[in-house]
Amino acid sequence: MVKFGVNQSVNRVEDDRLITGSGQYTDDITLDGQLYAYMLRSPVAHAKILSIDLEEAKDAPGVVDIITGEELAADNANELPCMIPLKNRDGSDRADPGHPVLATDEVRYVGDNIALVIAQSLSQAKDAAELIFVDFDELGAVTDTAKAANSGQPLVHQNVPENKAFDWEHGSADELGSIFDQAAHVTSVDLINNRVVVNSMEPRGLIADWDPAEEKMTIRMGTQGGWVLKGLLAKAILHVPEEQVRVITPDVGGAFGMKLFFYSELASVVWASRKIGKPIKWIGERSDAFLSDTQGRDHVTKAELAFDDNHKILGMRVHTYANLGAYLSSFGPMIPTMAALKVLPGVYDIPALHYHCTGVFTNTVPVDAYRGAGRPEAIYVIERLMDTAANELGIGPEELRRKNFIPVEAIPYTTATGCIYDSGEFERVMDKALENAAWNDFASRRAASESAGKMRGMGMCFYIEATAGNPTETATIRFEENDIVTLAVGTQSSGQGHSTAYAQVLADRIGVPFENIRIIQGDTDKIKSGGGTGGSRSLTTQGPAIHKASDEVIDKGMQLAGHFLEAAAEDIEFSAAEGEFSIAGTDRKIGILEVAHRARGLGQLPEGLAEGLDSEASFTVEAFTYPNGCHIAEVEIDPQTGTTEVVRYVIVDDFGTIVNPALVRHQVIGGIGQGIGQALTENTVYDDDGQLLTGSFMDYGMPRADDVPLDMLYETIEIPCTMNPMGVKGCGEAGCIAAPPAIINATVDALKEKGIQHIDMPATPLKVWNLLQQAS
Repeated sequence: MVKFGVNQSVNRVEDDRLITGSGQYTDDITLDGQLYAYMLRSPVAHAKILSIDLEEAKDAPGVVDIITGEELAADNANELPCMIPLKNRDGSDRADPGHPVLATDEVRYVGDNIALVIAQSLSQAKDAAELIFVDFDELGAVTDTAKAANSGQPLVHQNVPENKAFDWEHGSADELGSIFDQAAHVTSVDLINNRVVVNSMEPRGLIADWDPAEEKMTIRMGTQGGWVLKGLLAKAILHVPEEQVRVITPDVGGAFGMKLFFYSELASVVWASRKIGKPIKWIGERSDAFLSDTQGRDHVTKAELAFDDNHKILGMRVHTYANLGAYLSSFGPMIPTMAALKVLPGVYDIPALHYHCTGVFTNTVPVDAYRGAGRPEAIYVIERLMDTAANELGIGPEELRRKNFIPVEAIPYTTATGCIYDSGEFERVMDKALENAAWNDFASRRAASESAGKMRGMGMCFYIEATAGNPTETATIRFEENDIVTLAVGTQSSGQGHSTAYAQVLADRIGVPFENIRIIQGDTDKIKSGGGTGGSRSLTTQGPAIHKASDEVIDKGMQLAGHFLEAAAEDIEFSAAEGEFSIAGTDRKIGILEVAHRARGLGQLPEGLAEGLDSEASFTVEAFTYPNGCHIAEVEIDPQTGTTEVVRYVIVDDFGTIVNPALVRHQVIGGIGQGIGQALTENTVYDDDGQLLTGSFMDYGMPRADDVPLDMLYETIEIPCTMNPMGVKGCGEAGCIAAPPAIINATVDALKEKGIQHIDMPATPLKVWNLLQQAS
C-alpha cells in the first residue's frame, strides 16, 4: 500500500496553514491603488423608487463614483440571469420578471440593491451612502409562503399573476387519485421546511481589477468554481469574449451552495472597475450576509402516502409551495422541482408518484441551493411520512421501512421519478444502525430519563441523496523540475480537504510520494475548464479524471522506461506501490520521478517517445451517484422549559469506496451540526411588512458546539457505486439531509405520550413548551 494512499485517514495538508493564520482569503488581499465599494440597500421591502438624489453624496470626501441601475441599464448590463428554464403544468414557460443588478424603478425586499458607492476608503464610502436620498412610495408586501399565491395578496411583480413563479408537476394526478381511492390506509402530513440563512464563516467579497492595457478583467473572490461566473460576467455585464475575464479563487471559508451564484455586488463592482480603470474591493459584512446572501429551504408541503392492507406503499402525492424570494436566483427554480424530485421516494419501492410544486415570489431575500439543495427538503417529507404512518398503523418505524425498502435483488432500480439507483443495501445498513443504536434497549434509557424528569424519544431517518452538477471534469498532471508533481483540478475547495484527498488519489495511482504533490485550483486562466464544487460532485467526477490522467502518465512512462532500461515497452511493468517501472522478471527498475527527470534532460527524444510524463484527461460520469444511510437520533426534552437536547446520534452511511475516512467523518458531522441547527434552533423570520426580524446573531439561532452531541457513533458500509471507476459516492451533504428528520422524528417520539403527533422545525423551547401546555 502506498503511504498516504487511498482509504487512509491522512491528516489534512491544508490545516497547518489555515489554523496558523497563513491562509489567504479575499479580504487579506490588497492591490495597489485599490478603491473601496459599499452597497446602498433598500430599507423597505416593497416600494416604488420615485427618485434617487446623489448630489450631496457625490461631493462627499473621498468619493470617486456612484453607480446606479440606470447607468448599468444604458450599457445593457443591469440584468442577473436565471439559468434554469422550466415548463409549467400547462406547457407554458415559467415566469421571467427579471432581476436587476441595481434597482431602478422598484425595490422588492429589504436589502435590495440600489446604488454602489466607490471611494478612497470604506469609511468614506459608508459615510457617502448615508447622504443618498431615495424617495420611496411604499407598497404592500407579502412574505408568507403558504399565502403568497392567494387572491388579494400584494404582487411582487406586476407582470406575474398570483405571485406564481412556476406551477410545475411530475406524474399524473388522475392516476394517483385512483390509487388513493382504493387504498386501505392513507397517511397525510402538513410540513413546514423552515427558511435558513447560510452564514458561512467568511462573508462574500471580491476585488475586481481591470487592466486597460490588456483589456482584461481579473476578479479575486471566494467562489465554488469561477468558470460559470466568468462566462456570465463576460456575456451579461462586460460584453467581451470569455478569455478577457479571469476569476481567481483564494482560500474560501465555507460556501454551502451560496457562493455558486451571480450576485449584484459582483456584477456592479466588476462593471465599475472597468469604468474607473482601477481595482475595487467590496467585502460584505455579517449584516450584508443576512440581507443579501441567498437563503435556503422555505417550503410548505402537504404530503400523502397510500398503503395496501399489508402496509405496502401504493403511491405518494405531494404538493409543495416553494418560496423563491423576490427574484429568481441563478439556479433557484431547479431546487424545489428537479433536484427535490430525484429522491422524493427515498429508498422505498413506491410504484406511483405525483409531485406538484408551486414556486412563489415574496418580498424576501432570493432563495437558492443550500447544502443538499432540494434533497434535504424531499427526504424530510418522505421520512416524516414514514414515521407518521408507522404510528397510525401501529407498527414500529423500522418495521414499516423494512417492508417497503427497495430490495437488493431489484437493484439497479428505476424509481417513479426516473432515477436509477445503481447500488445499495438499505436493509443491511439499517440493521447495522439499529444494532449500533441499541434500538431494542431504548425502553431502559427512556425510563432513566423519566426518573430524571425528562422525556426521551428516539427517531430514525433513512436518507438517499442524488449527487448533482456538471458531469464532466478534467485533471492535468505536470512533473516539475524539483520533483514536485502538480495536479490542476476544476473543482474548488471551500473547506472540504480537496488538497489532501486528491493527493491521496494521485499518490495511490502513480506512486509519487504524497508530500511531493501540489494541488492547483481556483484560477480560470491556469485551468481551462471546471465544473466547480456543489452537489457532492467533486470526488465522483474529479477522482475518475485523476485516474484517467494517471493512466496516461503510466502509459508514457512505460515507453520512456523501456528506452532508459533498453527494453521493449511491452516488457515494462509498473508498480504503483513502489512508484517504479521495471523489466518483467528482472530486478532492473527506475522510479517514476527519475523517468520524468531524465526525460526532461534528454532534450530531443527519439521518435515515437512521449516528451515527458505530463498528461491531461477528462472524465464524464454516465449518471450521478446515490449515497445513502441510516441516522438514528435520541433526544431528551425538559418539560419545564421545553428545551430539546440531542443526547445520542448514530450514523451508518454508504458512500461507496472511501478515499479518506477521517475527511468523510468530518464532512458528515459538520453536516449534522447544520441539520441540528435547522431542526432545533434556526429560523428566518420576516414580519408582515417584510422586515427581517432575525437579521443578526443576536436574533438568529445559530447552532453552537454544545448543541452537537458528544455521544456520536459513526460507521460506514462500503457498497461501491457502479457509475464511476473508483466506486465512490458523494458525502458532503449527507449529514445535513439526514439530521433534521431524524431529530424531529425523535422529538415527536418523545412528545407522543402527551398526544402530540407533529412539531414543525425548528423545535425551539418555546414551541415545545407551548405544545406541552396545550396538551396538558
